[in-house]
Amino acid sequence: MPPDRRGGYRGRVRDPNVSRIVAGQLSPARRVTDLRQLRAERFDVLVIGGGVTGAGAALDAASRGLKVALVEARDYAAGTSSRSSKLIHGGLRYLEQLEFHLVHEALTERGLLATRLAPHLVRPVPILIPLPAGRGARDVPARTFRRSYYGLGVAAYDAFAGIFGGGRGMPMHRHLTREGARRIFPSLRADALAGAIRYYDGQVDDARLVVTLARTAASLGATVVSSTRAVGLIRQAREVTGVRVRDLEAPPGSPDAEFEVHARTVIAATGVWSDDMSRMLNDVGLRPGFRVRASKGVHLVVPRSAITGETGLILRTATSVLFVIPWGGHWIIGTTDTDWRLDRSHPAASARDIAYLLDQVNTVLERPLTTADIEGVYAGLRPLLSGEADSTSKLSREHAVIEPMLGLLLVAGGKYTTYRVMASDVVDRAARRLGGVRPSRTADLPLLGADGYAAMWRDRADLARRHGVPVGVVEHLLERYGTLTLDLLALVDADPLLASPLAGAPEYLAAEVTYAARAEGALHLEDVLTRRTRISFETTHRGLDSAEHAAELMGAVLGWDAATQAREVEHYRARVEAERQSQLMPDDATADAARLGTPDVRGFAADRGADGDPVELPSSPR
Repeated sequence: MPPDRRGGYRGRVRDPNVSRIVAGQLSPARRVTDLRQLRAERFDVLVIGGGVTGAGAALDAASRGLKVALVEARDYAAGTSSRSSKLIHGGLRYLEQLEFHLVHEALTERGLLATRLAPHLVRPVPILIPLPAGRGARDVPARTFRRSYYGLGVAAYDAFAGIFGGGRGMPMHRHLTREGARRIFPSLRADALAGAIRYYDGQVDDARLVVTLARTAASLGATVVSSTRAVGLIRQAREVTGVRVRDLEAPPGSPDAEFEVHARTVIAATGVWSDDMSRMLNDVGLRPGFRVRASKGVHLVVPRSAITGETGLILRTATSVLFVIPWGGHWIIGTTDTDWRLDRSHPAASARDIAYLLDQVNTVLERPLTTADIEGVYAGLRPLLSGEADSTSKLSREHAVIEPMLGLLLVAGGKYTTYRVMASDVVDRAARRLGGVRPSRTADLPLLGADGYAAMWRDRADLARRHGVPVGVVEHLLERYGTLTLDLLALVDADPLLASPLAGAPEYLAAEVTYAARAEGALHLEDVLTRRTRISFETTHRGLDSAEHAAELMGAVLGWDAATQAREVEHYRARVEAERQSQLMPDDATADAARLGTPDVRGFAADRGADGDPVELPSSPR
């Protein structure tokens, strides 16, 4: 396929008579069409992995005019990309490690997301650095040193973000006295506090950002399909020319369940599953050149009433840092940073992890938290480039792009905040192979919902009045969907019952569940309760009280009969029970065993070997 005169490929692009918003809807009908495209067409770029890096790579490639496909084995952001600390940040501790380039890169990306690319999804959150109190007058020099040390670090953080740049998107830091710190965070122990420094970082609903990236890629013509698992590589001699894919939603025994997808370049953005891709190359004796280690990060969610404060906190621990971040009507407390070598699909939090987090946060709180305060728990795995360090907390957050075999690119490592840089780097490598491809455009490409967001937020009261809903409802929708809020309000206009709260989760509208199935690619109840919304960790019932209502709403869109609805609800209940049991177990091994008691809703159990790892099918030459 020769390049056109504008420097892009004549790939599959959307109908110019169809708006980007409509073209970006991941509807049930769109999935059928996209599956047909996967089988029938040859793509310039095929991306494996629907996390933030994979979705970002699909968007980057599609924005350059390439013909792009993305396949994701489960749901968008089902792995690492929905289980973070919900921060878009530069990483203060990287300053201590003298990784200045990483900090500057991440803070540049933070500014782009908060001001241009996704201001509806990324917003400033204030965070306090408490300065520990000493023991009397003899500790005055030490206290002075600590304030100077941390103050210089935060000043450098602001400097890297661009002191005079309008695109920084965050206010500057400020020093606070002990009394000033306790005014804005009364729950801090007075005897453990000499003062504080307040700075700002970005907050994001990580899963919503990923599905928005996938939809934005789709709006530019990319073929984007979840529940499609890569099971083997297609080769011609020593060149990768495509991937064998299994549709996990196909009926058992269906001859259409497995098929081939052909592409000029395959990009694997598979995170903690990167070594699985490497094993697919074993039969030709290739080694990729890097390994990825999984570091488990556990987070607790407690109600806002459990801690009195207006800002977040960042605390030093013996092995890492601990965040206490405001999250709507809740606080998120995390994270741990420990090596994980067990099931990667569903990392389990143990009682030991929970006790560690409570012990750490209670060192600075007047009223100690207990397990009775916990509403939710979630655990995720960070993909770290393996090195010589004994501890995962010392491994690099830098990323790497390699081409272990002609036509196959692997991208791994990095951090959520710099997903766009990783995506651009790997597509740059693909572009060199394809030839005649224009440079990345994503630094100037707002995601769906971003265009016109500031004006719509300003006029939110008028918008609420026109649609007959409270202003608070419009604000809630704007902070989750941006200008796509008009789509949800149209659903409410057509069916006023969708304006009612979802059962067991009054913070969410019934319309949001319907919209998730209609436009956001949600195929299962779990997709909605754990990622399109965050009900699974924001409620003490973990979504159980919402499951039947949500299944009914999804079923109306996806054509579920009563038996299918009941099966979805029962699976979700079993999943919640397995997670609760795992969180009572004393260590990783017993927690993992408890969590594995429930099979994946997408049928992964049928694909597992005896050790619980996915069965890898050998790649076959053509």
